[in-house]
Amino acid sequence: MANPNAHGAQHGHDSHGGGHSGSLKSYVIGFVLSIVLTVIPLVVVMNDMFSKQVNTLIILVMAILQFAVQLLFFMHIRDEEKPRFNLIALIFGLVIMLTIVAGSIWIMTYNAVAT
Repeated sequence: MANPNAHGAQHGHDSHGGGHSGSLKSYVIGFVLSIVLTVIPLVVVMNDMFSKQVNTLIILVMAILQFAVQLLFFMHIRDEEKPRFNLIALIFGLVIMLTIVAGSIWIMTYNAVAT
């Protein structure tokens, strides 16, 4: 008769996520990048360095970069093994969010009743 614990012992380490935790170096790099990506738009806007359109563009670009830093350094999206359920769920959530935002903007722009 086979040992009933043999199968569990083989996969015991993998069942706890495989030990994918960020290193201190990774967290410090992510933290410093987050601070820099927060300070850049603050300095640009507070010192009135560019026009309103350029300021808006800088804020949006920094926000997108901040989002990427959070995903890569703190959410460990690149450390995920197959199947990549978290990444698929994230993409699905982004598609839903973009659909809602784009639909809302479209409705507010072309709503004939409001004008």
